[in-house]
Amino acid sequence: MASTHLSPPWVTYYKEIEAFFKYDDDVTVIYNDEDYTVKMYVRSAQKAKALEEILASEVEFGNIILKVIVVPPNSASTAKTKIARSIYSVALEGNPAVTAINTVSGIMSNPLTYVVFRKEVVQYWTDDLGDYNGIKSTLYQNIADEIFVNHKEGIFFCTDTEDPVILSTPLGEWP
Repeated sequence: MASTHLSPPWVTYYKEIEAFFKYDDDVTVIYNDEDYTVKMYVRSAQKAKALEEILASEVEFGNIILKVIVVPPNSASTAKTKIARSIYSVALEGNPAVTAINTVSGIMSNPLTYVVFRKEVVQYWTDDLGDYNGIKSTLYQNIADEIFVNHKEGIFFCTDTEDPVILSTPLGEWP
């Protein structure tokens, strides 16, 4: 008889972060289930600072608090840096999930930033109660809505309409 193993929601949250930054060569994501931490090792100090600004440092799941820690390349060089265009431009630079980041002037000259993600189905294995089959299918835009916390004012996530819809990773045979 086959047994079913289900992961808790904080593991699914980690898998969302991992899937989002999977092809970003500047970011490595590691989960530690002993102390409920997700560590993101970032090669650029400026990008690390920007990611710190837009990611939640703690996410509560009932009585469990998942800590998201962004680790810059040299912890001594975490001096505050002035980000010229947008923290999203810096945080997502080089990530192939992003096709464009546009900042335009809105009402009363308030800047509006549109982060445009590839039109691509992102699938990753998960074994939480959200999807009993073990495969979660979503878009980069939906993952960004889940993991980036400081995007409410003047930041909008969009999905590109010109790219073909493809799988980010081949899943092989279905279980």
